[in-house]
Amino acid sequence: MTTVNIGGIAVGDGAPCWVVGEIGINHNGDITLAKRLMEVAKAAGCGAVKYQKRTVDVVYSAEELARPRENPFGATNGDLKRGLEFGEAQFREIDAHARVLGLPWFASCWDEASVDFMERFSPPAYKIASASLTDDALLRQTRATGKPIIAATGMSTQEQVDHAVEVLGTKDLILLHTVSTYPAKYDELNLRVIPTMRERYGVPVGYSGHETGLASSVAAVALGACIVERHITLDRAMWGSDQAASLEPSGLTKLVRDIRLVEQAMGSPEKRRLDVEVPVMQKLRRVG
Repeated sequence: MTTVNIGGIAVGDGAPCWVVGEIGINHNGDITLAKRLMEVAKAAGCGAVKYQKRTVDVVYSAEELARPRENPFGATNGDLKRGLEFGEAQFREIDAHARVLGLPWFASCWDEASVDFMERFSPPAYKIASASLTDDALLRQTRATGKPIIAATGMSTQEQVDHAVEVLGTKDLILLHTVSTYPAKYDELNLRVIPTMRERYGVPVGYSGHETGLASSVAAVALGACIVERHITLDRAMWGSDQAASLEPSGLTKLVRDIRLVEQAMGSPEKRRLDVEVPVMQKLRRVG
């Protein structure tokens, strides 16, 4: 069986599903909200939380940043992107709060400078966002850290995933099946890809879900997903592009509960009569 050690936690075949609360930019630029979301994730039983880090002027063109877009931080798309971006002071607070909570955290870095920035905090792993899977320079920069990599495969063809795996190598690699729509429709989720990817690449495979409900994320675990990552929020009606595709605290708690129940229920592939069934058999079976 294949497992990857992430900060002392075994993630992969035979290990409990690692549930990751994706905070991303759902903090809306507010460090207090970010820390509250971490507390929600811890209370629900998540194994980690994830943020994202971008160098805004690298990831976006000047034209895109200048595009008019009314938002709480100003009148342009650049005002929005910069307003949502945490710097060193905020991430220091996040790191300190994570230590208090005993909750690992990591990030998806969208450019090479952001990888260098995150190295200051010694994260246990890095995530490659679906949007970055075809960025070979970023893949190599992330791999050079020597940390485990969790790579999402949304919006990608089979050939693009093949190439990313070739660039990254399979050592300490976990792939995430993802459908990059927000929120994703159930008939688009294609969960059967999970065992196909496990067989094709020989690495653990998880699931990053953007749907609104819980059932499909739990089903992903039954199909072999070693990680389930879901966006989290205090209220899906809050301002923000990812809030509607996120789980509120009660939904997150139910998700973790149901994943643990399904893990218990999976049991053995061997068909046998259980000892606890014998009294019922003796009472109800007429023949044999």
